[in-house]
Amino acid sequence: MKAERIDKILSNAGYGSRKDVKEKIRKGSISIDGRICKDESEKVDVEAQKLSVDGKVYEYTGKYRYIMLNKAAGYISAVSDDRDKTVMDLIPEDMRCRGIAPVGRLDKDTEGLLILTNDGELSHRLMSPKYDIDKLYFAKTDKRMTQSDIDAFFEGITLSDGYKCKSAKLEILNEYEVLITISEGKFHQVKKMVAARGGKVTYLKRLKIASLELDRTLETGKCRYLSDDEVKMLKISVEAL
Repeated sequence: MKAERIDKILSNAGYGSRKDVKEKIRKGSISIDGRICKDESEKVDVEAQKLSVDGKVYEYTGKYRYIMLNKAAGYISAVSDDRDKTVMDLIPEDMRCRGIAPVGRLDKDTEGLLILTNDGELSHRLMSPKYDIDKLYFAKTDKRMTQSDIDAFFEGITLSDGYKCKSAKLEILNEYEVLITISEGKFHQVKKMVAARGGKVTYLKRLKIASLELDRTLETGKCRYLSDDEVKMLKISVEAL
């Protein structure tokens, strides 16, 4: 890899603006191969040299980053907001980089799988309605769902505004817990579909997007990088559509 200016590398990696990086250098918080960096214009090859920030080794993860977040309730799916906490507040600073953003959205009170990436092509494919990407949700409802509800979801639920949803899958786990698979991403869609059948969603969590399943060991509000295999399979699953 070609060596680049250290201020450019770290600002692109989410350590703040170049001015912020310069301030870290002034404070002696950045080192290269164990040597304190004193010049923001110094060039570094992150694949060949060891770069540390505030005592933590900077790990180069390639041009693109892919993050799995087990979203907690109370956060909105946005990069920034003037009023509410966003999912970016759940991403550690050293995992952020320029352009990283949530793929699609989960409602503020919804938990579960959310992908964040700076790979625009993959993000587009996952969000575009023409690709019919399946998304699996676990829901608790205040209504006992029955076979007639399963049939209605399969036929396509008509919402209160007259919009007819695409065919969806409803699986009943027990009296008040279900799995719902949809291939669209309309605003509050799962909640509106259940409401159209006379019920109310009291809890909602996304478990799967395309081939990617939520890591069950990942605590609510925590995140991790996708493995190379997970990224590969996710790309294969969307490119095959």
